[in-house]
Amino acid sequence: MRNWYIISFFVNLYKKKKLKKTSLFINTNHMKERKYLPTLAELIDRLSISQLKEVFITDHKEEYVKEISEIVHDIELILSETDGRITGEQIRAIVVLAQMNLHIWHNETNVRNGISGHSALALTHGLNGIRNTAKNKIQEVVGGRKDYKIDCLASDFKDWEISW
Repeated sequence: MRNWYIISFFVNLYKKKKLKKTSLFINTNHMKERKYLPTLAELIDRLSISQLKEVFITDHKEEYVKEISEIVHDIELILSETDGRITGEQIRAIVVLAQMNLHIWHNETNVRNGISGHSALALTHGLNGIRNTAKNKIQEVVGGRKDYKIDCLASDFKDWEISW
């Protein structure tokens, strides 16, 4: 997720006219030249979150629609460099990732609105571990970076375990 924020930072600088347009362009013709851009899994994760924002934050729907379009474009660029084969296991990981993002969204909203106490954020921590596992499975499509810090769910949240 950190990589996405770095790119967003530079895009915002460009929009505020504090960065030249040529500084933003990355040679997408040769994806092998990518050094520190969002991985396929991070883009899919961001796509899932942007999709939630499009639905739940309607005041900025147009911005999220544009962001979704740009993310889909980048995903297609990455997948065009693979053999194009995505397995059922990876599709399942995408579904799990989207579900965990939705559960995290609702859980954090409940904490912010006072419906749940701050102790409910322990669930978010556990769900992030599931998200990381799902992103690692998605990453198997193209190889590359994986997140090996996978936190175990607390015994209180055993119902959330995924039967990978």
